[in-house]
Amino acid sequence: MIALTMPLLTIHHKTEYRYAHPVAFGEHRIMLRPRDGHDLRVLSGRLEIAPPPMSLRWIHDVFGNSVAIATFDERAETLSIVSTATVEHNPAEEFVLPPDDPAYFYPFLYDDEEFPDLVQFIRPQYADPDGELNAWALEFLDEEGPTPTFKILSDMTHGIRKVFTYRKRHEHGTQHPLDTLQTRSGTCRDYALFMIEALRRLGIAARFVSGYLFIHGDRAHGYVGGGSTHAWVQVYLPSAGWIEFDPTNGIVGNRDLVRVAVARDPCQAIPLHGTYLGSAKAFVGMEVSINVVSVGEGAAA
Repeated sequence: MIALTMPLLTIHHKTEYRYAHPVAFGEHRIMLRPRDGHDLRVLSGRLEIAPPPMSLRWIHDVFGNSVAIATFDERAETLSIVSTATVEHNPAEEFVLPPDDPAYFYPFLYDDEEFPDLVQFIRPQYADPDGELNAWALEFLDEEGPTPTFKILSDMTHGIRKVFTYRKRHEHGTQHPLDTLQTRSGTCRDYALFMIEALRRLGIAARFVSGYLFIHGDRAHGYVGGGSTHAWVQVYLPSAGWIEFDPTNGIVGNRDLVRVAVARDPCQAIPLHGTYLGSAKAFVGMEVSINVVSVGEGAAA
Protein backbone atom coordinates (compact mmCIF):
# COMPACT_ATOMS: atom_id res chain seq x y z
CA MET A 1 0.00 0.00 0.00
CA ILE A 2 1.37 3.41 -0.98
CA ALA A 3 1.38 6.14 1.67
CA LEU A 4 -0.53 9.30 0.93
CA THR A 5 1.59 12.32 0.08
CA MET A 6 0.88 15.91 0.89
CA PRO A 7 2.77 19.13 0.17
CA LEU A 8 4.27 21.37 2.80
CA LEU A 9 1.48 23.51 4.24
CA THR A 10 1.51 27.06 5.51
CA ILE A 11 -1.23 28.06 7.94
CA HIS A 12 -1.99 31.74 8.42
CA HIS A 13 -4.45 32.48 11.23
CA LYS A 14 -5.31 36.08 12.11
CA THR A 15 -7.74 37.21 14.81
CA GLU A 16 -8.48 40.87 15.46
CA TYR A 17 -10.62 42.22 18.31
CA ARG A 18 -11.93 45.79 17.98
CA TYR A 19 -13.14 48.12 20.73
CA ALA A 20 -14.90 51.50 20.80
CA HIS A 21 -12.13 53.01 22.91
CA PRO A 22 -8.79 51.85 24.37
CA VAL A 23 -9.26 49.00 26.85
CA ALA A 24 -6.91 47.04 29.10
CA PHE A 25 -6.35 43.37 28.37
CA GLY A 26 -6.26 40.46 30.77
CA GLU A 27 -4.33 37.25 30.24
CA HIS A 28 -4.81 35.58 26.86
CA ARG A 29 -4.21 31.86 26.22
CA ILE A 30 -3.33 31.08 22.61
CA MET A 31 -3.55 27.52 21.30
CA LEU A 32 -2.68 27.76 17.61
CA ARG A 33 0.66 25.96 17.20
CA PRO A 34 0.29 22.65 15.30
CA ARG A 35 0.99 19.57 17.39
CA ASP A 36 4.26 17.86 16.39
CA GLY A 37 4.43 14.12 15.86
CA HIS A 38 5.77 11.47 13.49
CA ASP A 39 3.08 12.42 10.95
CA LEU A 40 3.22 16.21 11.41
CA ARG A 41 6.39 18.26 11.80
CA VAL A 42 6.43 22.01 12.43
CA LEU A 43 9.18 23.51 10.27
CA SER A 44 8.64 27.12 11.31
CA GLY A 45 6.26 29.10 13.46
CA ARG A 46 5.72 32.74 14.24
CA LEU A 47 3.32 34.47 16.62
CA GLU A 48 2.79 38.22 16.18
CA ILE A 49 0.72 40.16 18.71
CA ALA A 50 -0.20 43.86 18.66
CA PRO A 51 -0.02 45.65 20.98
CA PRO A 52 3.11 43.73 22.03
CA PRO A 53 2.50 41.74 25.23
CA MET A 54 4.38 42.59 28.40
CA SER A 55 5.26 38.90 28.64
CA LEU A 56 4.78 35.83 26.47
CA ARG A 57 5.52 32.36 27.76
CA TRP A 58 4.89 28.90 26.39
CA ILE A 59 3.67 25.88 28.32
CA HIS A 60 2.47 22.34 27.60
CA ASP A 61 -1.00 21.80 29.03
CA VAL A 62 -2.25 18.60 30.68
CA PHE A 63 -2.66 16.96 27.24
CA GLY A 64 0.75 18.05 25.94
CA ASN A 65 -0.65 20.81 23.70
CA SER A 66 1.48 23.93 23.15
CA VAL A 67 -0.13 27.01 24.72
CA ALA A 68 1.19 30.58 24.59
CA ILE A 69 0.18 32.79 27.52
CA ALA A 70 0.29 36.53 26.91
CA THR A 71 -0.08 39.34 29.46
CA PHE A 72 -0.37 43.04 28.63
CA ASP A 73 0.45 46.37 30.26
CA GLU A 74 -0.97 48.84 27.74
CA ARG A 75 -4.39 49.81 26.49
CA ALA A 76 -5.48 49.74 22.85
CA GLU A 77 -8.53 49.90 20.59
CA THR A 78 -7.53 46.72 18.76
CA LEU A 79 -5.86 43.46 19.68
CA SER A 80 -4.36 41.52 16.79
CA ILE A 81 -3.02 37.97 17.08
CA VAL A 82 -1.43 36.43 13.99
CA SER A 83 -0.06 32.89 13.91
CA THR A 84 1.88 31.63 10.90
CA ALA A 85 3.20 28.08 10.73
CA THR A 86 4.68 25.89 8.03
CA VAL A 87 4.31 22.16 8.55
CA GLU A 88 5.43 18.97 6.88
CA HIS A 89 2.38 16.73 6.87
CA ASN A 90 2.78 13.01 6.21
CA PRO A 91 -0.63 11.36 6.39
CA ALA A 92 -0.57 7.75 7.49
CA GLU A 93 -1.51 4.98 5.13
CA GLU A 94 -5.19 4.16 4.88
CA PHE A 95 -6.42 2.81 8.21
CA VAL A 96 -7.00 -0.95 8.10
CA LEU A 97 -7.37 -3.45 10.94
CA PRO A 98 -6.22 -6.97 9.99
CA PRO A 99 -8.61 -9.80 10.96
CA ASP A 100 -6.24 -11.06 13.67
CA ASP A 101 -6.12 -7.68 15.40
CA PRO A 102 -7.49 -7.84 18.99
CA ALA A 103 -9.81 -4.91 18.24
CA TYR A 104 -11.03 -6.22 14.87
CA PHE A 105 -14.43 -7.07 16.33
CA TYR A 106 -16.48 -5.10 18.80
CA PRO A 107 -16.66 -5.50 21.74
CA PHE A 108 -12.96 -5.64 22.54
CA LEU A 109 -10.91 -5.08 25.68
CA TYR A 110 -8.28 -2.46 26.38
CA ASP A 111 -4.99 -3.58 27.90
CA ASP A 112 -4.93 -3.51 31.72
CA GLU A 113 -1.91 -1.22 31.63
CA GLU A 114 -3.50 1.27 29.22
CA PHE A 115 -7.02 1.27 30.61
CA PRO A 116 -6.33 3.58 33.62
CA ASP A 117 -4.96 6.22 31.23
CA LEU A 118 -7.96 5.89 28.91
CA VAL A 119 -10.73 6.05 31.52
CA GLN A 120 -11.20 9.81 31.12
CA PHE A 121 -11.82 9.28 27.39
CA ILE A 122 -14.20 6.34 27.91
CA ARG A 123 -16.43 7.78 30.63
CA PRO A 124 -19.35 9.85 29.16
CA GLN A 125 -19.24 13.51 30.16
CA TYR A 126 -22.78 14.61 29.23
CA ALA A 127 -26.15 13.50 30.56
CA ASP A 128 -28.38 11.17 28.55
CA PRO A 129 -31.37 10.71 30.90
CA ASP A 130 -33.61 8.94 28.40
CA GLY A 131 -30.87 6.91 26.73
CA GLU A 132 -31.22 8.64 23.35
CA LEU A 133 -27.48 8.87 22.70
CA ASN A 134 -27.03 5.29 23.79
CA ALA A 135 -29.83 4.09 21.50
CA TRP A 136 -28.36 5.99 18.54
CA ALA A 137 -24.92 4.46 19.12
CA LEU A 138 -26.38 0.93 19.36
CA GLU A 139 -27.89 1.32 15.88
CA PHE A 140 -24.39 0.79 14.45
CA LEU A 141 -24.03 -2.70 15.93
CA ASP A 142 -24.97 -5.76 13.91
CA GLU A 143 -27.97 -7.58 15.31
CA GLU A 144 -26.33 -10.97 14.94
CA GLY A 145 -22.80 -11.69 16.08
CA PRO A 146 -19.93 -9.30 16.74
CA THR A 147 -19.53 -6.18 14.59
CA PRO A 148 -16.23 -5.25 12.91
CA THR A 149 -14.94 -2.26 14.86
CA PHE A 150 -13.90 -0.36 11.75
CA LYS A 151 -17.43 -0.74 10.37
CA ILE A 152 -18.85 0.96 13.48
CA LEU A 153 -16.37 3.83 13.29
CA SER A 154 -16.66 4.32 9.53
CA ASP A 155 -20.47 4.03 9.44
CA MET A 156 -20.81 6.51 12.31
CA THR A 157 -18.42 8.98 10.67
CA HIS A 158 -20.15 8.86 7.29
CA GLY A 159 -23.61 8.57 8.84
CA ILE A 160 -23.30 11.90 10.63
CA ARG A 161 -22.05 13.56 7.47
CA LYS A 162 -24.91 12.21 5.34
CA VAL A 163 -27.86 12.58 7.73
CA PHE A 164 -27.01 15.71 9.72
CA THR A 165 -27.04 19.28 8.37
CA TYR A 166 -23.90 21.34 8.85
CA ARG A 167 -24.57 24.90 10.00
CA LYS A 168 -22.48 27.64 11.51
CA ARG A 169 -23.54 28.96 14.88
CA HIS A 170 -22.60 32.36 16.26
CA GLU A 171 -23.01 31.28 19.87
CA HIS A 172 -19.84 30.48 21.78
CA GLY A 173 -19.05 26.98 22.93
CA THR A 174 -20.43 23.63 21.85
CA GLN A 175 -24.05 22.56 22.04
CA HIS A 176 -25.13 19.58 24.13
CA PRO A 177 -24.90 16.28 22.21
CA LEU A 178 -28.63 15.74 22.73
CA ASP A 179 -29.34 19.04 20.94
CA THR A 180 -27.20 17.86 18.03
CA LEU A 181 -29.10 14.56 17.92
CA GLN A 182 -32.54 16.12 18.19
CA THR A 183 -31.95 18.89 15.62
CA ARG A 184 -29.77 16.70 13.39
CA SER A 185 -27.57 19.76 12.85
CA GLY A 186 -24.54 21.57 14.20
CA THR A 187 -21.01 22.79 13.61
CA CYS A 188 -17.90 20.64 13.29
CA ARG A 189 -17.31 21.04 17.05
CA ASP A 190 -20.88 19.88 17.73
CA TYR A 191 -20.48 16.87 15.43
CA ALA A 192 -17.18 15.89 17.04
CA LEU A 193 -18.55 16.08 20.58
CA PHE A 194 -21.68 14.16 19.57
CA MET A 195 -19.68 11.33 18.02
CA ILE A 196 -17.32 11.23 21.00
CA GLU A 197 -20.18 10.87 23.46
CA ALA A 198 -21.82 8.18 21.31
CA LEU A 199 -18.58 6.17 21.17
CA ARG A 200 -18.02 6.53 24.90
CA ARG A 201 -21.39 4.93 25.48
CA LEU A 202 -20.07 1.91 23.62
CA GLY A 203 -17.01 1.87 25.87
CA ILE A 204 -14.69 3.11 23.10
CA ALA A 205 -12.05 5.69 24.06
CA ALA A 206 -12.51 8.92 22.10
CA ARG A 207 -11.22 12.46 22.43
CA PHE A 208 -11.71 15.88 20.85
CA VAL A 209 -9.28 17.32 18.28
CA SER A 210 -9.00 20.96 17.23
CA GLY A 211 -7.01 22.05 14.20
CA TYR A 212 -7.23 23.05 10.57
CA LEU A 213 -8.71 21.61 7.38
CA PHE A 214 -6.69 21.78 4.17
CA ILE A 215 -8.87 22.26 1.09
CA HIS A 216 -7.05 21.52 -2.16
CA GLY A 217 -7.20 24.31 -4.69
CA ASP A 218 -8.06 21.96 -7.54
CA ARG A 219 -10.47 19.64 -5.72
CA ALA A 220 -12.61 20.67 -2.79
CA HIS A 221 -13.84 17.12 -2.03
CA GLY A 222 -17.15 18.70 -0.96
CA TYR A 223 -15.50 19.67 2.32
CA VAL A 224 -17.20 22.06 4.73
CA GLY A 225 -15.60 23.80 7.68
CA GLY A 226 -12.74 25.48 5.82
CA GLY A 227 -11.79 29.07 6.53
CA SER A 228 -12.05 28.59 10.28
CA THR A 229 -10.64 26.29 12.91
CA HIS A 230 -11.87 22.73 12.46
CA ALA A 231 -12.72 19.92 14.87
CA TRP A 232 -12.85 16.15 14.65
CA VAL A 233 -12.45 12.94 16.69
CA GLN A 234 -9.61 10.65 17.70
CA VAL A 235 -10.41 7.06 18.68
CA TYR A 236 -7.97 4.83 20.55
CA LEU A 237 -7.67 1.21 19.46
CA PRO A 238 -5.33 -1.20 21.31
CA SER A 239 -2.84 -1.92 18.53
CA ALA A 240 -3.50 1.03 16.22
CA GLY A 241 -3.26 3.89 18.71
CA TRP A 242 -5.12 7.16 18.15
CA ILE A 243 -6.91 7.26 14.77
CA GLU A 244 -8.65 10.33 13.32
CA PHE A 245 -12.28 10.44 12.19
CA ASP A 246 -13.90 13.62 10.84
CA PRO A 247 -17.70 13.25 10.88
CA THR A 248 -18.15 16.68 9.25
CA ASN A 249 -16.41 15.63 6.04
CA GLY A 250 -16.33 11.84 6.23
CA ILE A 251 -12.54 11.69 6.53
CA VAL A 252 -10.95 8.57 8.05
CA GLY A 253 -7.30 9.10 8.98
CA ASN A 254 -5.46 12.42 9.06
CA ARG A 255 -5.55 13.21 5.35
CA ASP A 256 -6.12 16.99 4.97
CA LEU A 257 -6.31 17.45 8.75
CA VAL A 258 -3.70 19.50 10.64
CA ARG A 259 -3.83 18.70 14.34
CA VAL A 260 -3.33 21.53 16.85
CA ALA A 261 -4.76 20.28 20.15
CA VAL A 262 -6.35 17.20 21.70
CA ALA A 263 -8.58 17.25 24.76
CA ARG A 264 -11.14 15.33 26.77
CA ASP A 265 -13.73 18.07 26.21
CA PRO A 266 -14.04 20.91 23.63
CA CYS A 267 -13.79 23.59 26.35
CA GLN A 268 -10.18 22.47 26.90
CA ALA A 269 -9.17 23.15 23.29
CA ILE A 270 -10.28 26.74 22.69
CA PRO A 271 -7.92 28.34 20.14
CA LEU A 272 -8.04 31.80 21.76
CA HIS A 273 -9.28 32.71 25.19
CA GLY A 274 -8.83 35.98 27.05
CA THR A 275 -10.46 38.95 28.72
CA TYR A 276 -10.50 42.74 28.56
CA LEU A 277 -11.26 45.27 31.27
CA GLY A 278 -14.19 47.48 30.32
CA SER A 279 -17.92 47.56 29.69
CA ALA A 280 -19.64 45.10 27.39
CA LYS A 281 -20.51 48.04 25.11
CA ALA A 282 -16.82 48.67 24.49
CA PHE A 283 -16.54 45.53 22.37
CA VAL A 284 -17.21 46.36 18.70
CA GLY A 285 -16.45 43.08 16.98
CA MET A 286 -14.03 40.34 16.06
CA GLU A 287 -12.68 39.27 12.68
CA VAL A 288 -11.00 35.94 11.97
CA SER A 289 -9.25 34.93 8.76
CA ILE A 290 -7.64 31.53 8.21
CA ASN A 291 -5.77 30.29 5.17
CA VAL A 292 -4.25 26.83 4.79
CA VAL A 293 -2.31 26.51 1.54
CA SER A 294 0.41 24.33 0.11
CA VAL A 295 3.76 26.09 -0.02
CA GLY A 296 3.64 25.88 -3.83
CA GLU A 297 0.22 27.50 -3.97
CA GLY A 298 1.35 30.17 -1.53
CA ALA A 299 4.39 30.99 -3.64
CA ALA A 300 2.30 31.24 -6.79
CA ALA A 301 -0.30 33.55 -5.25
